[in-house]
Amino acid sequence: MDARPDIHVADQPPSPRATAAGRVPPQLYFVASAVFHYLGPAFAVLLFARVEPLGVAWLRIASAALVFAAWRRPWRDFRQMKAAARWNIAGLGVVLGGMNACFYLAIARLPLATVGAIEFLGPIALALAGLRTRRNAVALALVIAGVWFLSHLRLAGTLPGFLFAFANCALFTLYIVLGHRVANDGGGNAIDRLAAAMLVALVAVTPVGIRPAVPALRSLPLFAAGVGVGVTSSVVPYVCDQLAMARLPRASFAMLLALLPATACLVGAVVLHQLPGRAETTGIALVAAGIAIHH
Repeated sequence: MDARPDIHVADQPPSPRATAAGRVPPQLYFVASAVFHYLGPAFAVLLFARVEPLGVAWLRIASAALVFAAWRRPWRDFRQMKAAARWNIAGLGVVLGGMNACFYLAIARLPLATVGAIEFLGPIALALAGLRTRRNAVALALVIAGVWFLSHLRLAGTLPGFLFAFANCALFTLYIVLGHRVANDGGGNAIDRLAAAMLVALVAVTPVGIRPAVPALRSLPLFAAGVGVGVTSSVVPYVCDQLAMARLPRASFAMLLALLPATACLVGAVVLHQLPGRAETTGIALVAAGIAIHH
């Protein structure tokens, strides 16, 4: 686990809501996060005909930031935090902004399953760093093989698409590291810190995203679709991530991320009609086997 920086609000007792959330197995939070992680972007692809990718990214972050602000009012505790906690939140916010921008620029040029497979390369490194048993090594080998089956037939696209996809991979790895620090800063306020980070993300992405988002701001249906993408892509999965990260070691969380390429393949099939073939089906089975034996 990462070191836990001190925070002024850490000594507050957990709320009944936090206690109830703690009874849910963290793996279930991760499954929910994995589904919504790609369900929202799959619908976002459908917006690209009217709104540029950076505009869609801005809509996603802005709507999520507004929802978090109204729900959590994160500025109330931010001033009381120590410098280390503030820096973690600021870093997570900048990473979230850049990660979302690169992700949408990538999926505008590459199949969703390809971007999902590339995104998994960073978590592989984190999972390798946390290996402790032979059983986990076998599990990691299975999920790597599964991701290869999911991706090797789909590695086609433009060079800029791959550059954005690998940039998203690097930022996604930082998201895992910083997300764990924020989740474990202390107390039951991880979602409040996530809400603060989302406001930072909005500030970071607005200079490049506000102008491409103008068509959606002038159209109620497009704006509503953008808000829907923000809620399904950022509010639900990031909250689930925080609840899972608070109770899972970083290496175990990284191992579970093998579900993302499989989820991307399934969501791409259902929403975008990018149907998986025999290789992709084999990959999904291998990923599921690896997760099943992981301890």
